[in-house]
Amino acid sequence: MGARRSAQPRAPRRGAAILLAMIILTLVATVAAGMVWSQDSAVRVEAAERARTQGQWMLDGALDWARLILREDLRADRERQRGADARPLVDSLGETWANPLAEARLSSFLAADKDNSADAGLDVFLSGSISDAQARWNLRNLLGTDGKLDTAQLAALRRLVDEAGAPGDTADRLAEALLAAWAPAGGDAQRAAPLAPQRLADLAWLGIDAATLARLAPLVTLLPVRTPVNANTAEPEVLVAAIDGLDLGTAERIVQARKRKSLAALDSVDEVKSLLPPTLELRPDRISVSTHWFEVQGRLRMEDRVFEERSLVERTDNDVLVRQRERIHTVEGG
Repeated sequence: MGARRSAQPRAPRRGAAILLAMIILTLVATVAAGMVWSQDSAVRVEAAERARTQGQWMLDGALDWARLILREDLRADRERQRGADARPLVDSLGETWANPLAEARLSSFLAADKDNSADAGLDVFLSGSISDAQARWNLRNLLGTDGKLDTAQLAALRRLVDEAGAPGDTADRLAEALLAAWAPAGGDAQRAAPLAPQRLADLAWLGIDAATLARLAPLVTLLPVRTPVNANTAEPEVLVAAIDGLDLGTAERIVQARKRKSLAALDSVDEVKSLLPPTLELRPDRISVSTHWFEVQGRLRMEDRVFEERSLVERTDNDVLVRQRERIHTVEGG
C-alpha cells in the first residue's frame, strides 16, 4: 500500500513534461515557419528588384534606340541639304522616326547560359514610339520673351480650346495660372513658383479638371521653351490655333496636301503659305516645317510585369539630349 501511494504523485509530473514538450515543439514550428516566410519574402523582394533593374535596363535601351534614330534622321536631312535636292531641314510623319517599334520579344537577350533559352526563360517584350512634341500647341508660348502675357498666343489658345470642346474659360484660366507660376509677383524671374508645372498632368495643380485635361492632351504640350508648331505633323485643330484667321476646312486641306507629298512633308514655310488664302499672314515664329523636341515612349512587358516610361528629348545640332524622364505606368502581378 505504501509503495502505491508513493508512485501516485508522478502522474502530474509526466503531464507537465508532455505539455512543456508540446509548447517547445510549437515554438520551434513557429520559429521555423517564420524563417521560411522570411526567406520566401526575401526571395520575392530580390526577384522583384532584379526584374525592376532588368526593366530599367531595357527601357534605357529603348531610349538609346530613339536617340540613335533621331540622330540618323538629322544626318540624312543634312545630306539632302548638300545634295541635288537641297532643301531646308524638315521633319514629317513619313520619316523613319515616326514609325513605332512594334512589340518585339527580347527574352533571348536575357539568357545567361546555353540552358536558358528564349523558350525556357522569361518572356520579355519591348515596344516604343517617337512623336513630335511640336505637333501640339506649346503652352509655354503664353509667356512672351519679356516675361509678360502674349495676347496673340492667348487668342490662339482660345481657338484651340473651342476646337477641343473644352469649357470656354479654360484658356483664360490657364493663362492666369501659368503666368502666376512662371512669373511670380515681385519680378524675380529666377525665383520658381512652388507648384510650377513641368508636364501636362501637373495642370491639375492649377485647378484644371481631368475631363478638360483629357480633351486638351492630344492638342497641347508643355515644353521648357517657346516653340513653333510643325505644320508637317500638326492636327488641323492645332494649325487653326497657330495661324490667325485659318478655318478648319483650310487646315484640313493643308494636312491632305502634305500627305500627297514625298515623305509626307511640306518642304518650307513658304510652301505652307502658298496653301493659305492670300489675306492670311504666316508668322515663322509660330509655324515651321521641322522640330527640335520629341517625346519617346517605351513599354516593357516582362511576364506579369509591365513598365512604361516617357521621355522628352531635345535634338540639337550635335546631339539628342534627354530633358525629362518619367515612369508613367507600372503593373506588377502578385
